[in-house]
Amino acid sequence: MDSLETLKELSSQMTFEADGNPFDTLRVRTAPRLSSPAPACFSPKESDQAFTHPAQLPNGQKIILLKTLLSSACERDCFYCPFRAGRDFRRATFKPDEFAGLFSKMNRGGMAEGVFLSSGLAGGGVRTMDKLLDTADILRKKYQFRGYLHLKIMPGAEKDQVYRAMQLADRVSVNLEAPSTERLAKLAPHKIFFEELLRSLKWVEEIRRTVPAYKFWNGKYPSAVTQFVAGGSDESDLELLSITDWLNKNVRLKRAYFSAFRPIHDTPLENKPAVDPMREHRLYQASFLLRDYGFDIEDLPFTKDGNLPIHTDPKQAWAEMNLIHQPIELNKAEKHDLIKIPGIGIKGAEAILNARRNKNIRDLSSLKKLGVISERAAPYVLLDGHKAAMQLNMF
Repeated sequence: MDSLETLKELSSQMTFEADGNPFDTLRVRTAPRLSSPAPACFSPKESDQAFTHPAQLPNGQKIILLKTLLSSACERDCFYCPFRAGRDFRRATFKPDEFAGLFSKMNRGGMAEGVFLSSGLAGGGVRTMDKLLDTADILRKKYQFRGYLHLKIMPGAEKDQVYRAMQLADRVSVNLEAPSTERLAKLAPHKIFFEELLRSLKWVEEIRRTVPAYKFWNGKYPSAVTQFVAGGSDESDLELLSITDWLNKNVRLKRAYFSAFRPIHDTPLENKPAVDPMREHRLYQASFLLRDYGFDIEDLPFTKDGNLPIHTDPKQAWAEMNLIHQPIELNKAEKHDLIKIPGIGIKGAEAILNARRNKNIRDLSSLKKLGVISERAAPYVLLDGHKAAMQLNMF
């Protein structure tokens, strides 16, 4: 088959996790017309989508991203994965120069501004990683591509390969898939949690700490992300968020992605029940509280089984336990307290601090003008020592 047919064949199977807002992924997954399930390293593809997808870069810029595999041939037998060895479907493979040439044409034609490239594992992680690196090298050197490149680091890749990937890419990723060795065995029995996966993320951080930034692409350190199959190994939210919190603090993880497990036909887990997509949504919310809002694991409102309440925003649940009887004085609180109030984000907290330099905030209407969702914040704040007066919306 020619290059375009190969791309069609690869893209017709699955596409990867989002580069950008994970809540967009949630909205796509819950659309009625979708039927394809998704493992950790892939997300379902809408039937009317082409090869490219809207994405948001680490700096907030929005681009059109080509997301695909170098090859769908895989020697691993991960229990949840549509590309597992032995599963009967048509495989397709690009040679590095073939893919680089095709993407370069798409880029020059305005069809794709960036690329997210992974691969099935064939011939071992080192050999497969070499092919990904060759592809990236051809793009950067032969075709002078200076746009966004996200490279997946293969299980079992060597440290020098991780370093090279960091020199070529804006973002690198290693999908842990599960929060521990024991949990991973239920999903991917032949993957080794530490030696093949977690160690690569630790190498990324070690390299960033010991090599000056000018030696990397565009003189900047690449960001690093991972992804988990939520519910695929019967793990709890506490397990997933504990490892996420550790990664945030120890390897400067940019983001953890969560993919709610859904069974795939002709895999060992095809009869396992699908996980409620709202669980995925709550995991994202909680992970942002840990990363950006100063919350600790102990602050999160886990139930007795170690999971987050499905029907309640975790920030709201925390506020109900901690602020409903001890509301925060809005005109005196520091930023780290303001951002823990429901309805107040980081930008809203900064706007409140700026507004207070001129005068105190005395009513909810003033709060709303600052970009705060005042109705959500009202039960948990005081304005000059008084509870905020709420006006009922009659229409």
